[in-house]
Amino acid sequence: MKYGHQLREEITQDGTTPLIGVFDMFSASVAAQHYDGMFVSGFGFAASHYGLPDIGFIAWPDIVAFVQRLRLAFPEQHLLVDIDDGYVDPETACHVVQQLEAIGASGVILEDQQRPRRCGHVDGKQVLPLETYLEKLDMVLAARRDLVVVARTDATEEAEILRRAEALAASDADVILVDGVRSVDWIRKVRKVIGDKPLLFNQIAGGKSPRLSLPELSELGVNVAIYSTPCLFAAQTAIDRALVDLRKADGRLPEFTAESVGVAESLALLEKNISRHHKPAGTTAELTVG
Repeated sequence: MKYGHQLREEITQDGTTPLIGVFDMFSASVAAQHYDGMFVSGFGFAASHYGLPDIGFIAWPDIVAFVQRLRLAFPEQHLLVDIDDGYVDPETACHVVQQLEAIGASGVILEDQQRPRRCGHVDGKQVLPLETYLEKLDMVLAARRDLVVVARTDATEEAEILRRAEALAASDADVILVDGVRSVDWIRKVRKVIGDKPLLFNQIAGGKSPRLSLPELSELGVNVAIYSTPCLFAAQTAIDRALVDLRKADGRLPEFTAESVGVAESLALLEKNISRHHKPAGTTAELTVG
């Protein structure tokens, strides 16, 4: 079974498929204990790999290398990858898509932003002319074999959102994402205009979109929900709190309890990622690349 096919099959099932945003191998290790799918978030990767905001600094070989490590450690997880605008050039976008598919990505998200790009939930976004984006999207669709392709628009004007959503739904893209959608009413409007095409919703703490549960999203006809930053923001909060407490205690570590994470607990988590410890092919549904 191919990774793209497996994600595509999951998307067509009843309910909303959750994909958890991860920013490094450790956050992925924790996420894999709770959910069956991951989202390689541009926001999280830019923060983790470069210590920079997600405004266009990501180099595609770094994303490919990260996804390769993820797939080796997590052979059965869905892996949806944010590739921003395809790294500007359509030929580069196609090359990256083929690289990602070859190493086992399940799908990619391709946006219609033009540079300088921004996080989908902040102000100041600019979009490419629709025809320019559709040409890039068509090239990417022709370059993939089985990979799921999510077509994303970052349009902000209401009429333009619906115009682009309808145009993306008419393409061969597998899933549609309108990023930064501001209300339940607008989810309904997008759902109506794209017809039967699967719909993806992006939830990010402090972002522009409403906080909705998976059952609520399912009722609205949303097929996939990506949670871009819960791991990243939780890590920032926890690390900051731990270091504040350490300073207050003059450098004395907190008491180790049954609920604490220490050397043994951390090693037990990480040892699961060693590829030779994975179940042999045939003990679960076999996955192949290509």
